This record gives sequence, C-alpha cells and structure tokens, in this order.
Amino acid sequence: MWRKGEDVGGHMADTKKAQWKGYATTPEAEKVAKFKGQKGSDGKYMVTMIEGDGIGPEISQTVKDIFSAANVPIKWESVDVTPRLIDGKTSIPQEAIDSVTRNYVALKGPLATPIGKGHVSLNLTLRRTFNLFANVRPCKSIAGYKTPYDNVDLSLIRENTEGEYSGIEHVVVDGVVQSIKLITRAASERVLRFAFQYAQDVGRPKVRAVHKATIMKMSDGLFLSIAREVSKDFPNISFDAELLDNACLKIVSDPTPYNDVVLVMPNLYGDILSDMCAGLIGGLGLTPSGNIGDECSIFEAVHGSAPDIAGKGLANPTALLLSSIMMLQHMGLTQHADQIQAAIFKTLAEGKTITGDLGGKAKTAEYAAAVIKNL
Repeated sequence: MWRKGEDVGGHMADTKKAQWKGYATTPEAEKVAKFKGQKGSDGKYMVTMIEGDGIGPEISQTVKDIFSAANVPIKWESVDVTPRLIDGKTSIPQEAIDSVTRNYVALKGPLATPIGKGHVSLNLTLRRTFNLFANVRPCKSIAGYKTPYDNVDLSLIRENTEGEYSGIEHVVVDGVVQSIKLITRAASERVLRFAFQYAQDVGRPKVRAVHKATIMKMSDGLFLSIAREVSKDFPNISFDAELLDNACLKIVSDPTPYNDVVLVMPNLYGDILSDMCAGLIGGLGLTPSGNIGDECSIFEAVHGSAPDIAGKGLANPTALLLSSIMMLQHMGLTQHADQIQAAIFKTLAEGKTITGDLGGKAKTAEYAAAVIKNL
C-alpha cells in the first residue's frame, strides 16, 4: 500500500514544498525549448496576442491593462487566426503563423472551432502548425476560493503531438473502425527531457510517468522505457512511474502527496488528467496552460469562449492572467511575473472584487482594477 509521503518504490519522498514557478534554473545552454526572443531597440519584447472568440477580447484587454500598469517590457502584436480550409485542411492565416514564428511566443484567448464546416479543432491546428510538443498545466489551490480540496499544487506535463490524437483512423469493414495510437522515441524523449528540466526549474524533487504499459506493452512500454533512460541524465531528480487508473484514484482521494511531483504522460491521459485536476481547484477558469515548442511557445486559457456572456463584462480573466505569468517566466521576466501573480492572489484572497463564477459580483474591469491596485 502506498502511504502518504511515500513514493511508488517505497522510498520516502522529499516533502519540500516548491513555489509555483515556471522556468528559472536550468543553464540556458542545456535548455529544451528555451525562449529565443530578443528585446527590440526600445527595450521591449514583441509578443503575439491571439485574442480569441467570445469573451477572448475582454479578458485579453485585462492582461494588456495589468501588464501596462506593471510596466512589463512587452509590446503586443494582435493577429487573427480565423481558420481557412486549404485543400480540405484547416489552416490558420499565414500572417498569424509569421507573427508567432517571428516573436517566438504568443498569448492566446479561447478559440471556438466552426462547427459543421469541416474544420479540425483550432487548438489542435495551432499545436500541429508550431509543433508544440509539451502542454504544461499547473493546478494550484487559490486562497480565498474554497473547494472540496485544500493545498492542491499539481504539475502536469502532457505530450502534445501524437498518441491517440494522431488522427490515424480508418474503417476496416462496415461497423469496424480502427484508430492507431502513435508513440515515437523522438517525441517521447523530447517531452520527458522537458519534464525533468521543468522539475529542476520549479524545485520539485521527482518526476513520475503516468502510463498503462501493463496493457499497451509496446506503445506505453516504449514511453516508460525512454523515461527511465532520460532519468539517468538528471541524477538530482528522482523518478518513478504509476498506472493511470491508480493515479486518478489517489489524486481524487488526496492530492497533497503529489505536491512535490511533476507528472508526465502521453497525450490522451494528459488531456483527461489535467482537466480532472483543474476540477480540484475550481475549474478551468482558474487554470493556466502553456504549449511549449522548440521554436516557439503559446500560452493559453483552456476554458471555452463563453459566447453567452461575451460583451457583458462578466468574464473571469484569471486563467489567461495566470497563463500570461507562465509566459513571463518562460521569457525570463520573473520579477514582473512574481509581482503580478502576488497581486492576483491577493485580489482573489480578499474576495471583494471577484467575478460571478467565483461567487462575487464584480465585473471584469473591476476585477482588473483591483489587481492593478494590489500591484
């Protein structure tokens, strides 16, 4: 039986609690997916802004206002990613691709994929276009917002490019469909190496691979064996593995033993587990996300576009704000990130100017003003 504070192999886990940070300590020369952007002659970085649909423009404006008040050295380049069907494939406009490629980093609001027009998910299209191989999802309890779980501080890293989401499906015979799960050494090693690097950077002593290698002995077995190989390159980070079903059971029973672990897993498991963990802290409206690539990275709010409240000034911008903090950490602007994060957490803890989804009555602009006051 696995006891609280003990890892799968029976060794006592380091109980050190790490602060919720992004990227800080790995030497630049050794970094996977390091930020390549440079400041312009005006001392500012150019960042692509994809405002998104529905409430996207409103919550994007909140980020702009708070960044301006905090004197963050960033200029925004807004682009439209309304999809186009080219030769039957969903594509985003070339101007948007050029902007993200040029700036190496983007912040993205929620996108709604047009239904019934043959379009693939826009979020999936963005990941494929820029080869964003790692999805980083921290889930941390917010002081002042009570949920059934306390002191949650989870870090999940999901392989973002293959697995069941490779889209390799075909009809074998009428009524029989085959879907192929693709796992490659290159993609697995890349995301696993990033997971160990991330653990180093945020001060977590352990990486844990989540898998079903007992059933999928070849595909998940490959992912697991590569994890063991990569772990040897990070002697200061301990490594173990856990079955997906066991992880789900234990996390919803008591998530706190996972507070010193970075969980890394293939695509489908990561999709399900990251949303499940978001539910522990209050839902997707409080959960940031980063999609990391070797050439560029896109940080995003993973909640929906909420067209029913669009334009009414009721939207909660917290998820996009926390994603923008992850972006600043990725860019090395940690001082600004810490300052804004502290102001957000203080505003939420005070509970006076929070939005309706958190039980308050504040409008989006009033919440933003409170964060700016707390800077």
